[in-house]
Amino acid sequence: MLADPKEHELDSLVTLVNDRLAEGRGETILEVDNADGFAPDLIADGLKRVVQDDRVGALCQLLVDSRAEAETTPSTKFSRDIDATTARKARIAIGAASTSQSPNPGGATGGAHVLVFLIRHRPANVEEMLELRIAVAGNVDAGKSTMLGVLTQGQLDDGRGKARVALFRHKHEIESGRTSSVGMEILGYDTESGKPIRNVNKHHKTGWDEVCRKSSKLISFLDLAGHEKYLKTTVFGMAGGAPDFVMLMVAANAGLSGMAKEHLGLALALNVPVFVVITKIDMCPPLILDSTLRQLTKVLRSTGCRKVPIAVRDHASVISTAAKFVNQRICPIFQISNVTGEGVDCLSTFLNVLPLNQRHQAIGPGDEFRFEINETFTVPFVGTVVAGVVSSGKVSTGDTVWLGPDTLGHFVPATIKSIQRKRVTVDTVYAGQSASFGLKKIKRSQVRKGMVLLEKSSLQEPSASCTFEAEVVVLYHSTTIASRYQAMLHCGSVRQTARVLSIEQKDNNTGTLRTGDRATVVFQFIKFPEYLVPGARLIFREGRTKGVGKVTKILNKAEELAVIHRVTGGSMVLDPREVKARSEAIRHGAPLNVAETKPEHKIATKG
Repeated sequence: MLADPKEHELDSLVTLVNDRLAEGRGETILEVDNADGFAPDLIADGLKRVVQDDRVGALCQLLVDSRAEAETTPSTKFSRDIDATTARKARIAIGAASTSQSPNPGGATGGAHVLVFLIRHRPANVEEMLELRIAVAGNVDAGKSTMLGVLTQGQLDDGRGKARVALFRHKHEIESGRTSSVGMEILGYDTESGKPIRNVNKHHKTGWDEVCRKSSKLISFLDLAGHEKYLKTTVFGMAGGAPDFVMLMVAANAGLSGMAKEHLGLALALNVPVFVVITKIDMCPPLILDSTLRQLTKVLRSTGCRKVPIAVRDHASVISTAAKFVNQRICPIFQISNVTGEGVDCLSTFLNVLPLNQRHQAIGPGDEFRFEINETFTVPFVGTVVAGVVSSGKVSTGDTVWLGPDTLGHFVPATIKSIQRKRVTVDTVYAGQSASFGLKKIKRSQVRKGMVLLEKSSLQEPSASCTFEAEVVVLYHSTTIASRYQAMLHCGSVRQTARVLSIEQKDNNTGTLRTGDRATVVFQFIKFPEYLVPGARLIFREGRTKGVGKVTKILNKAEELAVIHRVTGGSMVLDPREVKARSEAIRHGAPLNVAETKPEHKIATKG
């Protein structure tokens, strides 16, 4: 039927492909069982005739030919001398192997000839381009920036960090070789061929605007810092960047150590799917690599992770793993060498066929626009620009939106002067897309990270709150957490110190929390109100203390005062220093207004 589709067959095939594209939000994997033994080129030409129909308008790319894969050894392109016994032990430790141990594409068994095609909608402009955001995390010196340099620039590393230089944003990063900020890099896949778009030669670097105009799918990488002293920046990038997936980098010669475990815990707390890339396999002895695989398998299968590690070694296992990655608790593991190029093609194919995360569903008729600001800057001749991710709805150039909350919790109207996606000017952006907005008549001092842009559907100003209720789990704390405890709280792009007002537990309501306890906690921001939505995931930390949770309710002012009245016993004072100042003043017979209590009053009282 596909080899030479007739006119009546063409209509049914067009309907089938359109339904699959709609289900996959613009892309789908089509598996063809070639039981009749047609030539793969003949089936590919017939399928291209279907997808190039005016009613479809998509690209078609042959990913896997099972017969060709069976005839070709996965290691023919990149050879590596590894002891056979050690390699077998590594496969057993992970729990999966290459083609022989992974299921065939489409579930075909025996000698069935299966062809796997990637069909993707051909975007008319940059607004319709598919986008995935992937956070790159891992311990310091794991090769995160080098890996991104090899993927995006198309040139292998020299073993001394040559590929990572183009990704650094600051001079001290180039000198030290360590990322200290949230870097951004993109990888586009061509609209016609589906292949990665990279630099033509070392003298001509392809710009972001050129990559976007040629791409049907774009991978946005968030290069996070791996050093412990930049953990605050990494947590903000993981929470505020809204990544669809996390690529955890592990050095083969170092194992899962240091901050890699912290970053894995952050991804699990935020419920973001994780896949692992083991780097530096060219310089790692087989025994050390085997030890790293066993350690990684043990951690992923532990009670805290409950992941099923799957080794990805060839293109057939790439397709089968990517199809099940989002919906099942599996964790693909790649072995990469940035110097020899081993495994880079498999990783690039995996990113190409990775389906869109369903976190941002298709826009419904009643979805209101909401945009979280995670970066602000000023552009000459443009003015104030804010960058972030569209959480819901859509917005176009010239629309008026609410901007806030400010330090008093108020919102102000703002007009969107211009919109850009990856440095390309567009007219409209939709939910799930990262973008930057130029705001008309708004000063840089009026915006900050953590603010939001909301749809101005009515004249009523949105409300922000200092207090909210959340269900939390304490991952680690050395002693106990009680009322008035303060910690740094991350919720999306919001990052502010918050105090615990009240703790309610179902089983043992002692008012304190220890490691592993679950409870309903009321938090209060210390400085100013923030705009939160129920269901948002949060992380709170203070030193080595860590906890995760989910926002369940936003409290209004009356509910906030009621909670404070109950916690303080009617004094309405939460700061222990204010409580002490008031008790001292009352004891000496001179009641003072706590808000006006100054150090000289205390000195005079003691005298």
